Amino acid sequence: MSTLKLFSSLLLLQLGASLFLLDPTSAQGLKVGFYEKTCPSVEAIVKQTTDSFLSRAPSLAAPLLRMHFHDCFVRGCDGSVLLNSSSANPQPEKTAFPNQSLRGFQVIDAAKSAVEKTCPGVVSCADIIALVARDAVSFDKGPFWEVPTGRRDGRVSNSSEALQFLPPPTANISDLKSRFSAKGLSVKDLVVLSAGHTIGTSHCFNFNNRLYNFTGKGDTDPSLDPNYIAKLKNKCRSGDTTTLVEMDPGSFRTFDSDYYTLVSKRRGLFQSDAALLTDSETKAYVNLQASTHGSTFFKDFGVSMVNMGNIGVLTGAAGEIRKHCAFIN
Repeated sequence: MSTLKLFSSLLLLQLGASLFLLDPTSAQGLKVGFYEKTCPSVEAIVKQTTDSFLSRAPSLAAPLLRMHFHDCFVRGCDGSVLLNSSSANPQPEKTAFPNQSLRGFQVIDAAKSAVEKTCPGVVSCADIIALVARDAVSFDKGPFWEVPTGRRDGRVSNSSEALQFLPPPTANISDLKSRFSAKGLSVKDLVVLSAGHTIGTSHCFNFNNRLYNFTGKGDTDPSLDPNYIAKLKNKCRSGDTTTLVEMDPGSFRTFDSDYYTLVSKRRGLFQSDAALLTDSETKAYVNLQASTHGSTFFKDFGVSMVNMGNIGVLTGAAGEIRKHCAFIN
């Protein structure tokens, strides 16, 4: 190699190294075991905290899973859903209508506090949400998956964005596909993650229109099983804003594939559940899991949760590691 070519090659190598140092996010994405050296006990601490709360209040499992979803779909998985109102930002995501029913913030705060005692200033609140969601599903006899970590916390949270990006329970299939696609998620991710509705409860007002006034003429939703409508009407009166109904009757605290059996029988609680039967790809997956007792569901759910957990993450030098999850530093 000529002296000129050697010099040029060395210059390019040095330039590449300089760019790497200037942009640490270029090589620092999420990975399993991100805290292996800086906080090796983080997952054990988070699991112990989560299990402690759920053993006393098992109904928190579904809200903790939902919190991760609501965080990732707005500004990416950056912990922005955790931020409280402040004089600088009086309307954070928490105040948006879809988030006013979120619960379990005390679990995240307790896990963060416990981690901070061992590894101060190291683990992000965004990563803690992701770990807690996994542990909540596992607690309810659901799958366990490896959670890639390395997220950093965002500094911005706007209620208007929550209204814009979170899929409503009234969404049809084209709306759902559009919203998931915009976040880099596939149609399979959509139908897999919808089964998070196998645990938890919902207020009647999220589906009451299907029972009493579907098209504004005092009618019912024809896509909902009439026998199920009768059962739901016994629990939910017209205009009911307080009553809670199990989303997966009989096993709403067990993470299983029964969701798909219900949807296949036209007993999905929300319009967004019923919508899965109006698309060939999502319908095929629903019928497969319903007929095979969820043969691939647990594995698929873990994969889709990892995919969701990758949305819009902040890594490297972006964002911050919050000292308290409800406030920016």
